[in-house]
Amino acid sequence: MLIGQVERLRRYPVKSLLGEELSAAEVTGRGVAGDRERALLDLATGRVASAKHPRLWAGLLRYSAAATADGRVAITGPDGRAADEAELSEALGRKLALIAERPPGATVERAVPEEVLARGIEAEVAVTVSELGRAAPEGGFFDFAPVHLITEATLRAVGVEAERYRPNLVLRTEGEGFVENAWVGRELAVGETLWLRIVAPTPRCAVPTLGHGSLPRRAEALRVPAERNRLVPLEGMPALPCAGVYAQVLAPGRVEPGAEVRLN
Repeated sequence: MLIGQVERLRRYPVKSLLGEELSAAEVTGRGVAGDRERALLDLATGRVASAKHPRLWAGLLRYSAAATADGRVAITGPDGRAADEAELSEALGRKLALIAERPPGATVERAVPEEVLARGIEAEVAVTVSELGRAAPEGGFFDFAPVHLITEATLRAVGVEAERYRPNLVLRTEGEGFVENAWVGRELAVGETLWLRIVAPTPRCAVPTLGHGSLPRRAEALRVPAERNRLVPLEGMPALPCAGVYAQVLAPGRVEPGAEVRLN
């Protein structure tokens, strides 16, 4: 059943840094080529730096990363100049290393989102620790699964920009509200050859509420899903604010904006 088209295609070469818009991409079992292939490691704790703990890492969202033709990444600071590990370490106040291999059992800290909303990003709030990539192949620095989708219907319902949710695919579909909720457990054909299995709703943390480059802070990015779309993402978890869905890749393929999307 035809349900829409790919509106936008994005990737994030370094976890928790701003990403880049793409005109086309190859998608394999490890997700969009070049997506989340690197991360910054906090050398003091051994954990991956993530804006999910905004008191420590909200400043990462002032920096952008782009994949280069030779397989490296170019990091750009808020002033448009090239930035490196030393500058990031100084700006964030913690010694950081840019890594391309996910350490076994790599974890991130996630501040309790409702506490961040209530008390602000500078407050000491409760955090949880989660392992990266539990539904992704080895390698890469995915929170859970290797592909993340969101619909324009959901973005309209919340009233915020796609960049805040850091999706790979933004889909233009019929319907209002959180239409992708109904896709969990089903398959999507994207373009000619790419097949995805939708595996879970995407629980939202404090990240969408933070400033993203020139975009200001927007509490609605978490508050609206908390009020209108609380779901249980996986068995054994509580109901959490969700927006978008995670997917695994069943068959690789090339994707570009305008590709038709069919629900199986």
